[in-house]
Amino acid sequence: MFEALTEKLQLAFRHLSSRGKLTPRDVRDGLKEVRLALLEADVHYQVVKDFINQVQTEALGEGILRGLNPAQQIVKIVHEHLVELLGEEAVPLNFSSSPPSIIILCGLQGSGKTTTAAKLALHLKPQGYRPLLCATDVYRPAAIEQLRQVGEQADVEVFTMGENDPVAIARAAVSHAQSAHLDPVIIDTAGRLHLDEAMMTEIEQIEQSFAETETLLVLDAMTGQDAINVAEEFGRRLELDGLILTKLDGDARGGAALSARAVTGTPIKLVGIGEELAALDIFHPDRMAQRILGMGDVLTLVEKAQQAIDAEEAIELQEKLASAQFDLQDFRDHLSRVRGMGPLEQIIKMIPGIGQMPGLSAEDFDESELDVVEAVINSMTAEERHNPKILSGSRKRRIARGSGTTVQDVNIVLKQYHQLANMMQAMAQGKQVQVGGLRLGGR
Repeated sequence: MFEALTEKLQLAFRHLSSRGKLTPRDVRDGLKEVRLALLEADVHYQVVKDFINQVQTEALGEGILRGLNPAQQIVKIVHEHLVELLGEEAVPLNFSSSPPSIIILCGLQGSGKTTTAAKLALHLKPQGYRPLLCATDVYRPAAIEQLRQVGEQADVEVFTMGENDPVAIARAAVSHAQSAHLDPVIIDTAGRLHLDEAMMTEIEQIEQSFAETETLLVLDAMTGQDAINVAEEFGRRLELDGLILTKLDGDARGGAALSARAVTGTPIKLVGIGEELAALDIFHPDRMAQRILGMGDVLTLVEKAQQAIDAEEAIELQEKLASAQFDLQDFRDHLSRVRGMGPLEQIIKMIPGIGQMPGLSAEDFDESELDVVEAVINSMTAEERHNPKILSGSRKRRIARGSGTTVQDVNIVLKQYHQLANMMQAMAQGKQVQVGGLRLGGR
């Protein structure tokens, strides 16, 4: 979502870096570029104005302009104020001391509430929670059925009472959760295509039915400035505890994500980064700021790797590499684990400096090529996977036919396997290897 903004910010910083020593005029001109980039990204005008004023005041200090690398210090200032704009630190969900906790999801129709309810349930299960989904959208055709389907995918119980009074449904769901020892209750409320008095009153009544709730507004990050207007109105009528931004993987300008917290004063707690039910992440302002400025996001990358790769499997893989026993079966399994971390394009963007490597970008990594690799290896016999040296011309032709590829594709897969095996073996033995402009490994 932030690609265009990232490119323009990096261009502005490059212009500053190329000037060596900076004058106050250089700083102002550079920040004009930053200001324009933020406005074009659909960030709220007042938010941009306050942001640039704060950065400029700090950047024009004598210590910055006389420093050894003033351009880098200005990038640091922009990063710090961007983190502050986004909320400084991750804000956790609030859970009741007396279960079940009640989480109310509200928002306009089309913002992704129903899918987000299932995503949230799936997100909480590994933490030891036993969520219950509650369907109170009795107006939208097939809304209840949609919640049933995504609940089934998440392997979470869904509480329904047909087209009854939504407030009564919510109360009954909480009673059921208490007796069945389920926690939390995630209430999927009704939405409209636009702000509606009846809808707002109904959500208010659901919220007021319970002494303690965690009320979260689900906002579509692709709706731009209108998302801010929606957030302000919901915040005026409800006791909002947090925001969930959906569709952060989209190709819109993304200004809502940068404006929402500053305009509403409500923290962004979670972000949806894809259509899959597992594509819901905790919102970390510092990590988001790093990604917007093209610095990567190593911490999130490490967390995703830890979730996808079992510690014992990682040790076993390291031992195989050190002893040169890494075969095509291991190669295929390793690719599957990497793909389990999420869309390849998103993973690549978390690697620091990838955007600055000449002629290389996340878009250069085509996920469909991994489908070819897996198809080729799946068409091999177990013996061929464990001992690629026996792959003669006739065997390669058979594999190509079985995988719907060509012999050339088979040869490319084998070449990729040998390159990766040699590189990983060298790194496992403490040697340095060159990848593009980077040196990796070494002790």
